[in-house]
Amino acid sequence: MGNILTVENVCKTYGNFTALNNVSISVPKGSVFGLLGPNGAGKTSLIRIINQITLPDSGTILLDGEVLQPHHVHQIGYLPEERGLYKSMKVGEQALYLAQLKGLSEAEAKKKLKYWFEKFGISDWWNKKIQELSKGMAQKVQFIVTVLHSPKLLIFDEPFSGFDPINANLIKDEILKLRDEGASIIFSTHRMESVEELCDYIALINKSNKIIDGKLHEIKQQFKTNEFEVGLVSNSKVNLLNEISSQFTVNLNKEITIDNELRLVIGLKDNETSTDLIQFLNDKAQINHFTEIIPSANDIFLKAVANNG
Repeated sequence: MGNILTVENVCKTYGNFTALNNVSISVPKGSVFGLLGPNGAGKTSLIRIINQITLPDSGTILLDGEVLQPHHVHQIGYLPEERGLYKSMKVGEQALYLAQLKGLSEAEAKKKLKYWFEKFGISDWWNKKIQELSKGMAQKVQFIVTVLHSPKLLIFDEPFSGFDPINANLIKDEILKLRDEGASIIFSTHRMESVEELCDYIALINKSNKIIDGKLHEIKQQFKTNEFEVGLVSNSKVNLLNEISSQFTVNLNKEITIDNELRLVIGLKDNETSTDLIQFLNDKAQINHFTEIIPSANDIFLKAVANNG
């Protein structure tokens, strides 16, 4: 499949401040790549470099195997966190203008805009000014302008900002559809639930350094703590808890009793297996549920940043 974007050892400083320190990432074609990090970590600096708004101090960037050049701007669609529509211009006039800046002919732009405006149910906005629209409505227009020219690489920076849940789901579905149709997407957000729903790969930048990079499901496996959530029914929950605690590590901060069920989080040592735990519990109580705890993207984010502090 190959990579649509390769960033190799990119450095960027602003005076005495280092924004990016030898950062390297590879974005596979046809994937959603989550670019994550706390505020001020360096994400925006990297996005601005990819869009050629600023230049790196050192390092190399390849777009679809070619060294990034000014003409590649037509092959990238960028939805910035701070939206850039002209408030006093009419929606249709502005969308048509921006589409032509991206290399579309007027006829082709009108045809594609008609499709997207009808798809989003906004055809009657054509002659409205941007300043007459709500933030969410203006976001829809900006999203359309970003994807209209079918770029090789799409970059969405906080694309759900300003959307209600219904329209956020609409845009999420469109992003996944674009990916399934072959688009390659960089997705930057602080909403970790969106990372779970959308991202195939992630990279986490903290304090100008990349600290995590890879397939999301593989990273989740790396961050597992070998803990299991179990639900048990017993006539003597206190005795049961004491017996389990004598053999395994029980997280007492996560102990919950619901009706007759005792819910525990039990940790295993390296030499212990889930089979050992199930066999032990089977002899002591009725097992209602037994689930391995897989860390969420939010858990990984918090732990990795804390460890890198």
